[in-house]
Amino acid sequence: MSSSSSSSTSSRYENQKRRDWNTFGQYLKNHRPPLSLSRCSGAHVLEFLRYLDQFGKTKIHTPICPFYGLPNPPAPCPCPLRQAWGSLDALIGRLRAAYEENGGKSEMNPFGARAVRLYLREVRDLQSKARGVSYEKKKRKRPSLQFSAVTPPSGSAGNNRSNITHGV
Repeated sequence: MSSSSSSSTSSRYENQKRRDWNTFGQYLKNHRPPLSLSRCSGAHVLEFLRYLDQFGKTKIHTPICPFYGLPNPPAPCPCPLRQAWGSLDALIGRLRAAYEENGGKSEMNPFGARAVRLYLREVRDLQSKARGVSYEKKKRKRPSLQFSAVTPPSGSAGNNRSNITHGV
C-alpha cells in the first residue's frame, strides 16, 4: 500500500473536491430551468463563478477608491468583497478533475473551456491591480545547476575574497 488513495480516509483535497462537486451539482439543480451536467457549458461555469462572488471574503478596490492599488489599506472602505482569484483558480482545478472522475469526457469538460481560462486571467489581472498584489509566478532556481555550470577563473576567487575581507 504505497499510495494514499488506498487508505480509508480521504485527503483534505479529496474532501474539498467532493464538497465543490456537490455544490456545483446543487447549483445545476437550482438553475432555472434546471440544468443537466451533459448540457453544462463554459458559460454556465462562468455564471456559477459570478454567483459565488457574493460569498467572497477578499476586498477588491474599485478604480475610484483611494486605496486602489494598495496591498494594505490604512482604513476601511465600501468596496465589495469578492472571491479571491487564487480561490477561484483552485476551485476550477478541483471541479475540472471531479468532472472527469464522474464520467465526463476531458474534451467536453466545461471547467477547461477557453472562456473560463480567459475569465480567470481577467480576474487575476483586475485583482492584482486593485489590490496592488503581483500574481507573477516566481521561477525556481536550481542551485546545483547554477553552481556546477559557472566556475570562476582560477586564482581570482581567492583574491576577491581577501580584498573584501581585508580591504577595509
